[in-house]
Amino acid sequence: MGNVDLARLQFGITAIYHFLFVPLTIGMAFLVAILQTKWHRSGNEDYRRLTKFFGRLLLINIAVGVVTGLIQEFQFGMNWSAYSRFVGDVFGAPLAMEGLAAFFLESTFLGLWLFGWGRLSRRVHLTCIWLVAVGAALSAMFIMAANSWMQNPVGYQTNASTGRPELNDIGAIFSNPVFVWAYAHVLLASAVTGAIMMLAVSAWQIRKRGDGAVFLRSAKTSLVVLFPAIVLSMAVGSELGVQEATYQPMKIAAAEAQWETCQPCSFSAFQIGGGNNDQDPTKIIEIPYLLSFLATNTLDGQVIGLNELQAQYEQEYGPGYYIPNVFIQYWSMRVMAYTASAVALLALVGLWLWRRGSLMQSTWFLRICTLAVATPYIMNTAGWLLTENGRQPWVVQGLMLTEDGVSTSVSSTEILISLGVFLSVFVVVATVWIVLIGRAARSKLPEDEPEGDGTPAEEPIPTLTY
Repeated sequence: MGNVDLARLQFGITAIYHFLFVPLTIGMAFLVAILQTKWHRSGNEDYRRLTKFFGRLLLINIAVGVVTGLIQEFQFGMNWSAYSRFVGDVFGAPLAMEGLAAFFLESTFLGLWLFGWGRLSRRVHLTCIWLVAVGAALSAMFIMAANSWMQNPVGYQTNASTGRPELNDIGAIFSNPVFVWAYAHVLLASAVTGAIMMLAVSAWQIRKRGDGAVFLRSAKTSLVVLFPAIVLSMAVGSELGVQEATYQPMKIAAAEAQWETCQPCSFSAFQIGGGNNDQDPTKIIEIPYLLSFLATNTLDGQVIGLNELQAQYEQEYGPGYYIPNVFIQYWSMRVMAYTASAVALLALVGLWLWRRGSLMQSTWFLRICTLAVATPYIMNTAGWLLTENGRQPWVVQGLMLTEDGVSTSVSSTEILISLGVFLSVFVVVATVWIVLIGRAARSKLPEDEPEGDGTPAEEPIPTLTY
């Protein structure tokens, strides 16, 4: 493996590892805010206890996620300095907004919420957790705006003297069609991640602890969020695919291993073979017209094949191989879609059991819910592989090849050493996260205790004793 492959491997591991924590932070922040809102409106102490319980999980995840995010940012100056110089005049704006606005908002009000129990008024304290949730969502917005620019560069002009893109329309960055649909998809995926985590923990507590009636409330809350979120996520993901078929047709063709242009196009549920060295895979269970619909929103839409796109790109950009890893692309798409379908079915069954009044007694369902805690991480990882692998060999679509973005002064040995260090850190951080989250998830609910109303208590008048 050369410098490019090693640098890609390191950044890929770092990015995927960091994104294990981001959706849970966003989703759990909104769910904790919902629980506290229910307490604020109803006065039911069960919701206050649940807010504190799941708030601990949120705090642990944020603390670990910040560490992994810092490690990811090191990559831009270490292994990708050529890329950083090239896109700095565009990429810097949304990243600065994320750091100076969203992250400060999130961290400031997280501190106020954490230490404000009984010290702030209930309304102000509730506002703090909602601002934490908004700050987390804004962080994702700015990061996704930068990432979407790499998928579909807009709002820039090329400096004639440097040959680098320079931002000249910030509005275009945030109205980029790829960004609009990708950001909505990330928010919905985050809601799914948070809801499944809350459902899994609640299901375990119902089976193992004596506070089943209390955790039934959080289980119901998570189901109410989970079902519409997963259905909308699949719908938005489908529309995102239409946008990518417009701006990145190679990505969509690779996701179906579609080597030749077709119209209309069927979707294969499963195939044998079909990698970059196999243009004639055995496709199992083909669904007519589905690929055309997913790529164009019409039943008879045309999908340009990989071979034709390769010829077009060679004519436009010069000699080179512009087809991504087809095997990864094909299976990432299906792992994400099939897992999402299973989660939607799980949520639907849960709502049915709730309606029947047998949710707490359905031990088999509660066991499945506990095991389902892994599903959002599978979906999110597959989704990022689909998005980022499908852009290859471009680091910025149509503007910069990945091989041109690596640091020329960094050797393979240095990348291997840093990769080893990062992997060691990741193992330690993951171990700490698993232990802390596991203990918090299995712990008992906070005991009932009176909460202050935010009014300072009167200090007793000091007296002197002789």
